[in-house]
Amino acid sequence: MARAATAPEPLDTPNPLVRPRRILVRLPNWVGDVVMATPLLRVLREHWPAAEIVAEGKPFLEGLLTGLPTIDEFLPDPGTGWGAVRERARRLATKDFDLAVLLPDSPRSALGPFLARIPNRIGYSRDPLRRFFLTHPLKPPMRDGKRIPIPMPERYLALARALSSESNAAEGGVSDLSASREFATPPVELAVSPIDTARVRDMLKDQGVDPDARFIVGAPGANFGSSKLYPISSFAAACDGMSKKFGLAVVLAPAPAEVDLALDVAAHMKRPAVVLDDPPTSLGELKSLISLSSLIFSNDTGPRHMAVALGTPTVVTMGPTDHRHTDYQLEHQRVLREDVDCAPCHEKECPIDHRCMTRLSPSRVISAAEELLAAPSNIPALRTERDPTNPDRSPGTASQEKTP
Repeated sequence: MARAATAPEPLDTPNPLVRPRRILVRLPNWVGDVVMATPLLRVLREHWPAAEIVAEGKPFLEGLLTGLPTIDEFLPDPGTGWGAVRERARRLATKDFDLAVLLPDSPRSALGPFLARIPNRIGYSRDPLRRFFLTHPLKPPMRDGKRIPIPMPERYLALARALSSESNAAEGGVSDLSASREFATPPVELAVSPIDTARVRDMLKDQGVDPDARFIVGAPGANFGSSKLYPISSFAAACDGMSKKFGLAVVLAPAPAEVDLALDVAAHMKRPAVVLDDPPTSLGELKSLISLSSLIFSNDTGPRHMAVALGTPTVVTMGPTDHRHTDYQLEHQRVLREDVDCAPCHEKECPIDHRCMTRLSPSRVISAAEELLAAPSNIPALRTERDPTNPDRSPGTASQEKTP
């Protein structure tokens, strides 16, 4: 008989947690996963408001989180190799952390905090080595002995719920957050810099796009592999169709490694498109670009999740990956999939005919965009960073209302 899904449970807890002074959060490696970790950062901030929260991750991720009040410092990962491992451990040891919350599942992400002797180290345990490096290893959600997919924001928040349980036990049932492990899930969030926004507005003007007019941002790339890419001809046809039907300019915003792909999409289009490739936008600039746009058209990749956090309607083409990992805040998203028997396969390259993507017609993208653009605006105002030219504006001040 099938057993019900089980929530993550601590395997052992030798170091009861009460009030940490300094918290390290090791971020995931991908932009979308980092965005989906922002609810965890919010909960940690609200649970322990006096604690200093330091986010650690790949250096390029710093711009993604800049301006959020949920972290106090960003610590760049020095990289791979034993020299980098030693440098990371030394750096972490000097910070005197009480708690490390490790979001990637790899042994490497836990090795530095272990060597730095951070007394409380919590994360998911996937193998004996990873478990050895953790003081608070958690089992992933299981059903019938198999791991089950859950939305990544919930997966990360399960770590906070486990910490809340530990804190309650250590304090005799009293917690700053709640005695319940079932606290509400905050939305994903990002902050937009006025400086980046001004720079992006100038970029658009230089390309003949009115930043105050409605336009579409297209993100045709994906770091995962070619299997995640909507075919170039189909992406171009969908952009042409949306531009013609809704009278919107099309702006393609590739990552540095995706410039050739974006130029290829633009070459396949019948209508003009702007490619921001010289240079490509930074993550800070991409946040501003997305916040100014009327719609994002994206594969299942980082810009999709950035758009959700910034309140911009989003059409997503999804192929080989399991949608249950990213089923969250779907009110202003349309996630388009084809019901094929081989999906989700999670293959980086399709070994057959890429039917999960090639059978997904551009007309479906255009219809989904029409539905989102016609919807009344009930998206909250954006969070902005402090404007250095206006010291009275504080983080969290609404800068603009989204209008579809």
